[in-house]
Amino acid sequence: MRDTILEMRAIGKEFPGVKALEDVSLRVGRGEVHALMGENGAGKSTLMKVLSGVYPHGSYSGEILVDGAPAAFRGVRDSEAAGIAIIHQELALVPQLSIAENIFLGNERARRGVVDWGRTFGQARGLLERVGLDQDPSVPVSDLGVGQQQLVEIAKALSKDVRLLILDEPTSALNETDSANLLDLLRELRGQGITAILISHKLGEITRVADTVTVLRDGRTIETLDTASGEVTEDRIIRGMVGRDMDHRYPERESRPGRVLFEVVDWTVDHPSQLDRRVVDGASLSVRGGEIVGLAGLMGAGRTEFAMSVFGRSYGRYVSGSLRKGGRPVRIRDVSEAIAHGIAYVPEDRKELGLLLDDDILRNITLAGLDRVSRNGVIDPAREAVRADDARRRMRVKSRDVFQAAGQLSGGNQQKVVLGKWMFTEPDLLILDEPTRGIDVGAKYEIYLIIQSLARQGKGVLLISSELPELIGMCDRVYTMNDGRITGEVPRDRADQETLMRLMTTARAGAR
Repeated sequence: MRDTILEMRAIGKEFPGVKALEDVSLRVGRGEVHALMGENGAGKSTLMKVLSGVYPHGSYSGEILVDGAPAAFRGVRDSEAAGIAIIHQELALVPQLSIAENIFLGNERARRGVVDWGRTFGQARGLLERVGLDQDPSVPVSDLGVGQQQLVEIAKALSKDVRLLILDEPTSALNETDSANLLDLLRELRGQGITAILISHKLGEITRVADTVTVLRDGRTIETLDTASGEVTEDRIIRGMVGRDMDHRYPERESRPGRVLFEVVDWTVDHPSQLDRRVVDGASLSVRGGEIVGLAGLMGAGRTEFAMSVFGRSYGRYVSGSLRKGGRPVRIRDVSEAIAHGIAYVPEDRKELGLLLDDDILRNITLAGLDRVSRNGVIDPAREAVRADDARRRMRVKSRDVFQAAGQLSGGNQQKVVLGKWMFTEPDLLILDEPTRGIDVGAKYEIYLIIQSLARQGKGVLLISSELPELIGMCDRVYTMNDGRITGEVPRDRADQETLMRLMTTARAGAR
């Protein structure tokens, strides 16, 4: 049995009107990767904020022991002094500063009050080597990809002599390669004696890297499982998270596609600022009414660029190509024209592009269809509230009411609000870009049910996803994309991960 580095006993935490944690207990062994799992709103991040001092001692009930001794952290600096560091899902880096400056921000290497730049850059190089990031420490963080920025965050934590590293959804915005590299780094750090608590919704990652898994549900500890004993399976984790068996990860449905609803023909788009860079090159696809069509591709394949450019040319410089709806050519030059033609786009980044986080649910839902709650150009507040609340209920958004700020909702409920906003415009075609990214399995299932409901209503759905099992489980057909080109089209009965991956990595259009 592993020596215990951390024990949290009977932790409780309340916010006005909400009991976020109740009698939660957690024991973490020294030198292990301990996964913390649960649906959005289960209390995972709240528990880690208690541990790291974000919620100081006295604001919660229960007891924290580090190396067997009681800990009363009054803030983040206290937890860092004890060797505990947290890396939040939203990275805390300053883009304009260099890698080295970010690593030692607030922890500067100085002599007599003056920064020692030689020492700063020398130690930064050593830390970058330790995390496997081959970059000059003088490079601005803004020049790095998201995966590389994650490594800078870990280097920053290591600079503080961390013994217990908490990572909150570290791979949610990473591609498969960067995710695999990060998991490999966790294994290396474990070999160096560093303990890690990993919060993740990705079951495959957990079963691959975790030694122990603790499942939370509704602010309570459900169970702790040991990987070595064979207890950790995806089905077992899901059952603990949602409180029921999920025999079918994707809802069953009978597909009945109708006539071709929407066609994109020979669509070509250049990068908005790099004149010699083509991001979409002669792409063609179609979506039938009542059909869910998938679009698969690796990072950089051009999927989002394609979707945004079709949606009112909201990305890039249009070069050529045509759009048809119901067999007739349509001209869509901006977002308002796209909405008028019954097209909706749910963006990949819901927080930056899909929602006004500081605004309430009501305004977020009605924003794209204000004409539906207006009379003579003036918004009718009563009508707006009724329509927004009706949309909230149909989307099963868990909230107090429509006046709650969108930023206070869990990721899954935020995504439902984004879907509700675009359903409010009564579209015929919905383009969904990574609609289940960063949300838990229970919320994913609800999103799948909503998508299938749209198809049953005769609407067309174009589903973009990096999760191949999701595309295979949900779609009637899947198009593959690479380097801005459509490289294949695979019907549901022939779609498997090997076939899709082969087409996603091919250089030119394949036979259909």
